[in-house]
Amino acid sequence: MPTSAWRTAVVALGATAALAVPATAAAAPTAGSPSSTTVGYDVSYPQCGTELPRDRAFAVVGVNGGLSTRANPCLQDQLTWAWNSSGEVDGQPPAQLYLNTANPGELIDRITTWPTDGWTPYGSCDGTNSMACSWEYGWERAQNSVLSFFVPAARAAQLDSQPARYTWWLDVETMNTWQQGSDEARARNRATLEGMAGYLLSRDAEVGVYSTGYQWSRIVGEVDDDSVLAGLDSWLAGSLTLDQAREACEQDPLLPGGEVVLSQYVRDGLDHNTSCD
Repeated sequence: MPTSAWRTAVVALGATAALAVPATAAAAPTAGSPSSTTVGYDVSYPQCGTELPRDRAFAVVGVNGGLSTRANPCLQDQLTWAWNSSGEVDGQPPAQLYLNTANPGELIDRITTWPTDGWTPYGSCDGTNSMACSWEYGWERAQNSVLSFFVPAARAAQLDSQPARYTWWLDVETMNTWQQGSDEARARNRATLEGMAGYLLSRDAEVGVYSTGYQWSRIVGEVDDDSVLAGLDSWLAGSLTLDQAREACEQDPLLPGGEVVLSQYVRDGLDHNTSCD
């Protein structure tokens, strides 16, 4: 596909910046390691200032503060907490990340972050509510979340700031702003997620999607085998108990060619997660 010069330069600069981390920062902290457990948790800005579980096998931290344009204000502290997970569950890195997603293309006159140019797999973005600009919006939001939110927080915590060292989940929920009401709207939503995944994959990161089957069908719908989303693994939400979460592991993945690898359930007001092995 054609690629604009500015995008190539930004990716190259971002990769160089992420690599410029002291060698001592690449290792996870070891003090206060948790006890043996197979439970994982996901946290974000709602958990700022609260006591987080000490015993955890892995943790997924939200980079954003509810919207893709905002940072999680306690990202640095939560990254440190996540890296101190035991890592005892095979296939689940101790520290993982998730990004808020959205496509506000039907509200262009109310926002300042909608792109006005850029080459994409769908052609040139011209600032309209198009497939090309939807893709560009996703790329730019992921890029901004990584370079402006994640990298500074990881460096401040003296942790690895290379995106390729993490699994990144795209959080797809109806509570965020999406285009709706037609197959064309769902196609533009899909293009946004393709742009986000495309940026993360360009940084050699592992990428997956988080949603429920119902929300995914409303927001995205069917995904073709030739989409960059095809083959990505699924993290399923919607369960209330551990038993339900384990049963959800047997559900179909959200994307063709992918697998359900993680299942979420809620206990005591906190998101718990079980690995689907």
